[in-house]
Amino acid sequence: MAHVETSPGRQLVLNLFIYPGGHHEAGWRYPGASPERLLDITYYQDLARSAEAAKLDAVFFADGPAQVDNIRFAARFRIEPLTWLAAIAAATTHIGLIGTASTTYYEPYNLARLYASLDHLSGGRAGWNIVTTAVPQASGNFGLAETPSHAERYARAAEFVDVVTKLWDSWEDDALIADPISGVFADDAKIHPIEHVGRHFRVKGALNTPRSPQGRPVYVQAGSSDDGRSFAARYAEAIFTAHQTLGSAQAFYADIKKQAQSLGRNPDHVKVLPGISPYIGSTEAEAKRLYDEVNDLIQPAYSITQLKQITGVDFTGHPLDGVVSLDAFADVGPARTVASRFQLVVDIVRREQPTLRQLIDRLAGARGHYVVVGTPEKIADEIQLWFESGAADGFNVMPPWFRGGFDLFTSQVVPILRKRGLFRSEYTGRTLREHYGLPRPESLYASEARATA
Repeated sequence: MAHVETSPGRQLVLNLFIYPGGHHEAGWRYPGASPERLLDITYYQDLARSAEAAKLDAVFFADGPAQVDNIRFAARFRIEPLTWLAAIAAATTHIGLIGTASTTYYEPYNLARLYASLDHLSGGRAGWNIVTTAVPQASGNFGLAETPSHAERYARAAEFVDVVTKLWDSWEDDALIADPISGVFADDAKIHPIEHVGRHFRVKGALNTPRSPQGRPVYVQAGSSDDGRSFAARYAEAIFTAHQTLGSAQAFYADIKKQAQSLGRNPDHVKVLPGISPYIGSTEAEAKRLYDEVNDLIQPAYSITQLKQITGVDFTGHPLDGVVSLDAFADVGPARTVASRFQLVVDIVRREQPTLRQLIDRLAGARGHYVVVGTPEKIADEIQLWFESGAADGFNVMPPWFRGGFDLFTSQVVPILRKRGLFRSEYTGRTLREHYGLPRPESLYASEARATA
């Protein structure tokens, strides 16, 4: 591979995406996996300590407020991430801590308190993965007859983020004084009721927690629909996304950076982080053998359920070795799909004309994220190519199984990236914002006070 010179000081962002059992749907079955430890917090603390030893930026836990339909064949339960991340914070010192929370089913004041507490607890390492929730199973858990529409979810999300931003800013940085000599604990003139009244929320404020070490947690977003891109360009400081090809990733990257710049934001402060799931072998043949071994553990009934959830199309009864036709997706309405992943699947079918077996193998590896099979050098080459070709600022690393898939990455791929000058050898800061090269935001209220002074 011909290596392109990187801009001075630019470093990869690398997160460990922790998913119960691994990111391959059958990873929990692979020899050496430890499915009996999936509810053992020491297992996750050990993973986080290993990620920290490799100087990764963050660990990330996804979440969703419903039990999905296909638990029979895969590790598809969810652990509430903030509880788990608090325990991980106590076992680590530098690694960032990113967890998902839905704007569709949380309330802003409760969420603001939870993430501010995690940021204090960890010394400034918290990140909030902002999602809206489309899965139909969730609405019944919160007393709703049906799932809110796509447009309604994003309208609520935008107001939600505005509210929590004001809450996290409601204490100015120097409002907490705690001076035993004067007897003044806090300057209440610098603690602001937010008095928010909007379409979805009425929140008086102020937050009952002082401003956190990062000012506010890092805003992360996952969603690639048109609404998701617009939302990310306005709010997100890191974007989790899925792409199968370099060209698709480059187009997304350019669009996000352009939209952010048009909104007056510094595009360097919006980190685009695709998922990558590496299958690593000492030779190409060994890596391919590993990939095939894991795919041999697939339960087709599970995979077909997954495909239906993404695309709205039920392939039950379709021969596994029969070619999937584009016509199968022609009449699918948007309400039945996961919009960004639907398009990803359609693009695979258009580009590769796969059989059903080949299609479910592609998606089983990482639910539509980029799967790379090869030697450590090949994995590092792909990471460098995307990083230097305007496709990524870094990656969410999604091991097919734990721990082995992750240990291979940190022991064999990370040293190559480090040798090429693409990734840190030591942490240079303590907070997640410092790891990502993001500024610490000033309180909105401090800015207003200074402007009117």
